[in-house]
Amino acid sequence: MVRTPTLRFDRGTLILHPPPRGKGWIDHAVWDDRIERFRIPAHCYRPLLETLRREKVEINDQASGFTALELTPRLTFKPYLHQQEALAAWQQNRWQGVVVLPTAAGKTYLAQLALQAIPRSTLITVPTLDLMHQWYAHLETAFPDADIGLLGGGSRDRTDILVATYDSAAIHAESLGNRYGLLICDECHHLPSDFNRVIAEYAIAPYRLGLTATPDRADGRHTDLEQLLGPVVYHKTAAELSGQALAPYQIVQLKVSLSEVERQRYAKLIQQRNDFLQESRIWLGSPEGWRRFVTASARSQAGRRAMLAHREAKTIALGTAGKLRILEDLLAQHYPERTIIFTNDNATVYKISQDFLIPAITHQTPVKERREVLQYFRTGDYKVIVVSHVLNEGVDVPEARIAILLSGSGSTREYIQRLGRVLRKGDGNKLALLYEVIAEETTEENIARRRKQSPGKRDNIYRTDPTQLSLAAEAAADWQSDDLPY
Repeated sequence: MVRTPTLRFDRGTLILHPPPRGKGWIDHAVWDDRIERFRIPAHCYRPLLETLRREKVEINDQASGFTALELTPRLTFKPYLHQQEALAAWQQNRWQGVVVLPTAAGKTYLAQLALQAIPRSTLITVPTLDLMHQWYAHLETAFPDADIGLLGGGSRDRTDILVATYDSAAIHAESLGNRYGLLICDECHHLPSDFNRVIAEYAIAPYRLGLTATPDRADGRHTDLEQLLGPVVYHKTAAELSGQALAPYQIVQLKVSLSEVERQRYAKLIQQRNDFLQESRIWLGSPEGWRRFVTASARSQAGRRAMLAHREAKTIALGTAGKLRILEDLLAQHYPERTIIFTNDNATVYKISQDFLIPAITHQTPVKERREVLQYFRTGDYKVIVVSHVLNEGVDVPEARIAILLSGSGSTREYIQRLGRVLRKGDGNKLALLYEVIAEETTEENIARRRKQSPGKRDNIYRTDPTQLSLAAEAAADWQSDDLPY
């Protein structure tokens, strides 16, 4: 009697035994001499089953540990057109792929719509504890009857819908891999790292959704997202959504001249750095060039002096006294508008906080104090806050209209995220303003140009007809797909 092949999940992989008839499944399998069985990567679960079905091969599927859910949403809104289009594009790609939308464009609500369309056990990964708690609060409000839990920050729940930090999900990837049918990765540009990618590789989830404002990575690994989650199926920029889902905005660039003393010192430091780079044949115009500079600075006294010169020159450009004078003028001009001041380093944050008596938030700020500051900012008790990188990602910043970028990196992602902090529409005819304050005739001018260079607008690979799309405010059942194969 011929035994029916059995498919089992084993610590991030699949074991198929005895070998089924047909040939297509072999493309996914490797022989494991240790157990004398064929082993298959867990992320190949869906293509493996599709291959076996095409070849009319029956198997005993013991790998799947996820279940169908009954979700009745209590939080429903009519979605924006871009949210409808994004959901339709994801569905047309058979419920896999990455959606690229700017900060404040409603990615969390889009994920809720995806969950309603694919009511399966769901794992949601996020980069920070703050963002984990924000997702949890949203889902608890949207689905009050659902079993929702947390993984990270001391929580280790085992629930049908689990919100986890990337770190915690990666650590437990071997045990989580077969328990969830839908994998949602927020800020999915974090996923392709060596440590995080196991979340997707060890998961059998046949349905996958990535969300990000900027998928591109300096190391080029954003190309791995197609294998881990699927291709980019939908992409909109802040400019395309301005005046619709996002507030219209203006970007104003203000240039500051260094003082004579600052300029002389800056020129001397840059010359010292450039002399070393020229001798070492290092070009800083690429990530590889910067890595070579860092390595060289650790190998010789000359390299160390060049690196120290580079850092001091950067400090002069980013923190020139002229910027603080402009800041004073801008704060007076826009008072009492709610304003966020962004800087690139904690020292400048604390100086501004002390000189202008403005509440500050850095990575050193205790969580309780950070929440209190943001709450007072939300209620209007605080009109202005000054922050460093800590609000770039993963923190729900209350509505503000003015952003003042005193200093920043050349990262397009950071720039988009900071702009997004003032793009929420709010009430009335809001016009958001982003001020860039730049030290003239310094490397900061190049940095400002670089961060505005788009990493490349991707065409939406699936075209949708918005007139044929359902509304999110309709009953959840109307969004569910009746023909889900898993």
